[in-house]
Amino acid sequence: MILQVSEPITTIQEQRFILPGYYSWEQFEALENLIKNAPGLRITYLDGCVEFMTTGEPHEIFKKMLAILLEAYFFEKGIKFIPVGNATRRDKTQDVSFEPDESYYLGEKKTHPDLAIEVTITSGGIDKLEKYKRLKIAEVWFWENNQLVLYGLRENNYEQISRSEFLPDLDITLLVRCVQMSDILAARTELIESIRQQ
Repeated sequence: MILQVSEPITTIQEQRFILPGYYSWEQFEALENLIKNAPGLRITYLDGCVEFMTTGEPHEIFKKMLAILLEAYFFEKGIKFIPVGNATRRDKTQDVSFEPDESYYLGEKKTHPDLAIEVTITSGGIDKLEKYKRLKIAEVWFWENNQLVLYGLRENNYEQISRSEFLPDLDITLLVRCVQMSDILAARTELIESIRQQ
């Protein structure tokens, strides 16, 4: 049997929408409850601001490539980690609720992950670093415009860093190159071979 498609299949792109106005935590929770069964729709809350986001295929590809390669690095280097993906991080007292794209406890489990990764295909929206700062997540990596930008928490503010403080031997330039490769097996092989040559 041959499948015939009468209309071209299109890839949904990432979209962001900020609701106008101020919303209390209770109003946010009501909105969150309304969309809980909507596939692919994410909600972020910060200081009364509510943002909805859909994720498209490019977003998911970069997210998974980063996760697969980073976890290969952890295994190869014997680094103990607990992957918690995009589990919701929230704190009513800090007026914040959001989902990182990927997140990890390095070593033992703590109140919040040590490392969070966010893939941004569409710019704009809620202050990305502020929401992480509220929960004192030590390192945040942003993938945007085919670049990986790393931030480390210093007292109460993030500073851009060139190397991960948790993973100082990780070659970020190599990781970025591998993420952009179309062949995941070749990308993983290149990363692992580089680690073994260190």
